[in-house]
Amino acid sequence: MGISAKEVQELRQKTNVGMMDCKRALEEADGDTEKAIEILRSRGIAKSEDRMGRVAKEGVITSYIHTGNKLGVMVEVNSETDFVARTDEFQDFARDLAMHVAATAPLAVSRDDLNPDLVERERSIFKEQALGEGKPEKVIERIVEGRLEKYFEDACLLEQPFVKDPEKTINDLVTELKAKCGENVTVRRFARFVLGEES
Repeated sequence: MGISAKEVQELRQKTNVGMMDCKRALEEADGDTEKAIEILRSRGIAKSEDRMGRVAKEGVITSYIHTGNKLGVMVEVNSETDFVARTDEFQDFARDLAMHVAATAPLAVSRDDLNPDLVERERSIFKEQALGEGKPEKVIERIVEGRLEKYFEDACLLEQPFVKDPEKTINDLVTELKAKCGENVTVRRFARFVLGEES
């Protein structure tokens, strides 16, 4: 059975688990959200849901300067305690994240951070494209939603496939780090600088 992007997003909001893990769990559960949550819990992926309410005020700001000194990135990754922020695992994640941002140039951390006007503009473009391709009216909305999901995957840092391991998204890596360190971990913000580029 086909799992909609909306179902995946709803499960993701309930469990704080990566999109691909949510999609796989929903497919395995034949679209049953509660069963999918049980599947994620049994795999130990959804353990971090009780941490979601805990505030992550500690962490690190890490930078990455690309060879040639013409491209630089700063990222802020938060944890609940300074102890976790000082661990090699946390520091390595922050460095990898900065390098990833340099390579992929995301527009925002998550889809919630994207400018709604920008999303609507993309939606209109995708609709015009589908109409121009002569697609039947009844499937145009599905086509637009599919292309919008692909846009989010390209534009939103947490949804991007990790450059070092495209099988995992950045959100998957955050979830894994939460499970390992036992704390809430959040990617707060990033800034990407290209020499000579207008801000």
